[in-house]
Amino acid sequence: MSRLPLSNFAAAAALAAGLAAALGGCTGAVLGGGAAAGIGVAQERSVGDAIDDTTIATKLSAALLDDSFSLFRDVDLEVVEGRVLLTGKVPEMKDRLRAEELAWKVKGVNEVANAIQVTSEGGIGSYARDVRISNELRLAILGDSRILGINYSIETVGGVVYLIGIAQSEEELDRVIQHARSIKGVKKVESYVRLKDDPRRAG
Repeated sequence: MSRLPLSNFAAAAALAAGLAAALGGCTGAVLGGGAAAGIGVAQERSVGDAIDDTTIATKLSAALLDDSFSLFRDVDLEVVEGRVLLTGKVPEMKDRLRAEELAWKVKGVNEVANAIQVTSEGGIGSYARDVRISNELRLAILGDSRILGINYSIETVGGVVYLIGIAQSEEELDRVIQHARSIKGVKKVESYVRLKDDPRRAG
């Protein structure tokens, strides 16, 4: 199971590694104490928003665990500018609704997108495939010079790719979606990405 801090840190680490390679002798400025600040500048959201999102994710993860270990285990989450995306698989509808209820109770949450699937299907094979899809897509968008990959978070559940983040343009978002659709095993792509000039971001 991947949670927001892990997926974002993976993308951040990949970006930092790329910057380190590009800067050569200046790697200390990237990988040392200034790494977080550098990543914050690269992201479309502010450093403050990124910190707030991490706080929300941490509190929601704790709330899920306090409520039920199975809920904590089965539900994945991503947070971008106070918008929470819930994904994963749960056995009953009441679990899906409970996860959303807990999300709304966390201070700072202004929107909840509940994409949790209610199903008993799954298993190790399905999980491995989903991890592969997410990893392939992360590599694809981080390797595409026309996409600012640090602004996207990815979850894959049952072959469905869920995207959340901030796109520089419609064209960039289309490229991300096309990368996702080209990966073997992807059944569908659901986007919760907003454009950087979306007026709702100002709120």
